[in-house]
Amino acid sequence: MSGHNEVGSGLIEGGRVEFVTDAEAAGQRLDQWLAARLAPDLSRSRVQALIRQGAVLVGGVATGEPKRKLAVGERVEVAMPEPEPAAPLGEAIPLDILYEDDELIVVNKPAGLVVHPGAGNWTGTLVNALIHHCGDSLSGIGGVKRPGIVHRLDKDTSGVLVAAKTDRAHKALSEAFADHGRSGDLERAYVALVWGIPQRLAGTVDAPLGRAADRVRRAVVPEGRDDARHAVTHYRVEERFGEGQSQYAAASLVECRLETGRTHQIRVHMAHIGHPVIGDPDYGQALRTKANRLPEPLKDAVQAFPRQALHARLLAFRHPATHMMMRFEAPLPADMAALVSGFRQI
Repeated sequence: MSGHNEVGSGLIEGGRVEFVTDAEAAGQRLDQWLAARLAPDLSRSRVQALIRQGAVLVGGVATGEPKRKLAVGERVEVAMPEPEPAAPLGEAIPLDILYEDDELIVVNKPAGLVVHPGAGNWTGTLVNALIHHCGDSLSGIGGVKRPGIVHRLDKDTSGVLVAAKTDRAHKALSEAFADHGRSGDLERAYVALVWGIPQRLAGTVDAPLGRAADRVRRAVVPEGRDDARHAVTHYRVEERFGEGQSQYAAASLVECRLETGRTHQIRVHMAHIGHPVIGDPDYGQALRTKANRLPEPLKDAVQAFPRQALHARLLAFRHPATHMMMRFEAPLPADMAALVSGFRQI
């Protein structure tokens, strides 16, 4: 593309554009000349920022200097930045609010609700619902894309979640979650319906997690691997189903407490010890056929269950303003309660 060509509105975000300077460009400042070529898509201040961050190359070298003078016949390349998603907008999505004050809000998140906007889910998230409900109090707290969010639950995991409404609350709660309750100021308990009955009715899974081969899921990995992250889950069997009845597949209701908070931690750890969460589409496929060894109508209910049977039942933390310990519990959602009830009939 020559220096005479105007790019106009044809800039491709995330792509590259290239120019070659002509006699007219000689002696001009890089930022001024380039801004004229990229108008109206990019402002001069945006062009200057791109130059400073090394996104503009002259003769194949990042210059970093907006005032650099140009010569004839120089090749100027611009690496167009990826588009940045706009700040999430408020949406009137119903919230099951367990507690709210000026500092924070605690909700019982339903299964199927994504916590914060991301690829493929720019709307319809808990953040969109919180912005609508809380108004301006959330703005800027914790970043544009995740305002107020200090921890998350998987889309298809239900249960208790706290969000901050002030910078003070965001800082205090973020620190508590980063510490994973080692200081005693945070307690989290989940309940999972898993295949089989663990030999030890209470135990600890201490196994580092990293990326699986597909780069999307997580897996237990060797401790020395670059992406290995320390992960510890404490479990306790609360109920056993189908025990001693060899004609049926057994299952357990298990309480899991997190000592660390890695992505998919409970789901990966329970699968690792041979007891994946029922309904888990990512880590429970190996035992999916066990549903065939259940009586009707439980067999159909398990096969049709659309998510992992995992619920964040308990969350306790120290209030960032009053410093009082607060404790919140959410009962099993109806779909999971019905499944547990079915297993109790075995």
